[in-house]
Amino acid sequence: MDGLRPLLIDCDPGVDDMVALLLACASPEVSLLGVSTVAGNVGGALTARNALDVLALAGRADVPVAVGADRPLVVAGLRGRRGAHGDTGLGGARLPVSPAEPVGVHAVPFLAAAIEASERPVTLVALGPLTNVALLFALYPDVAARLGRLVVMGGAAGAGNVTPVAEFNVWADPEAAYRVLSAPGLPRVVPTTMVGLDVTLRTLIGPADAAGLRAAGGAGPVVADAIAGYVSGVPAGGGVPMHDAVAVAEAVRPGILECRPARVEVDHGFGPERGRTRVGPGGAGVSVAVGADFPAVVRFVLERIV
Repeated sequence: MDGLRPLLIDCDPGVDDMVALLLACASPEVSLLGVSTVAGNVGGALTARNALDVLALAGRADVPVAVGADRPLVVAGLRGRRGAHGDTGLGGARLPVSPAEPVGVHAVPFLAAAIEASERPVTLVALGPLTNVALLFALYPDVAARLGRLVVMGGAAGAGNVTPVAEFNVWADPEAAYRVLSAPGLPRVVPTTMVGLDVTLRTLIGPADAAGLRAAGGAGPVVADAIAGYVSGVPAGGGVPMHDAVAVAEAVRPGILECRPARVEVDHGFGPERGRTRVGPGGAGVSVAVGADFPAVVRFVLERIV
């Protein structure tokens, strides 16, 4: 692992999580220490199985997977955008079943142990609802403070994709998102980057890209099948947003996105703006992605996963 940036991924696969995991596995700059899963795009047991199968597809069945929270911190009965990622969570893709099984420890102590054991500061990338990360901050604050960086795919300075103002990952557990992005304490200690819809909805796999994936070897045809069944969040131009892969791209190659310091306030009340992320000037410890060379980001991701 000498010279490599240690990486942990917390996710809820999910088509875009699939692309993100493949990108992490294909990136020589990082060493993927492990993956934790959280209920989100689909339920907790299925997100773990999907993560195992995607890692096996990438030739990394050795990467440990730990199952985490299957409900939000406060409001039971998590309800995501059912059907957005298909019944399996991976759109139209059908992956061989990995022989691996999740490790026998909950995701939160698993993450804490990996961070504590690492000789170098770890980058944690959170691609789903922030329940596991909030629990890590609450139960292991001294260990979490050793993180080198936290990259969060979630939120939006503008419109949401579940409600007019709320992005899915934040809306699915606003109390957790508040703890991670807004509360005093660790959010001000751990350098945190929020990669929201303002950027991810502009980073699209278009029809020509999908055709190229299908014609390529390796994981390309599987990814093409997955995005063909990804029926939610597709803009009028026909491109499929790579939400989670954009966050992993920033973790793998810091600076591939243009980010600015900001103050992020998460609405965790029970009114119509629940899950909204209000982004304003100032603040410390949090930066927000505001732009990128979007075609270059797409090329960066696609060239690595095939």
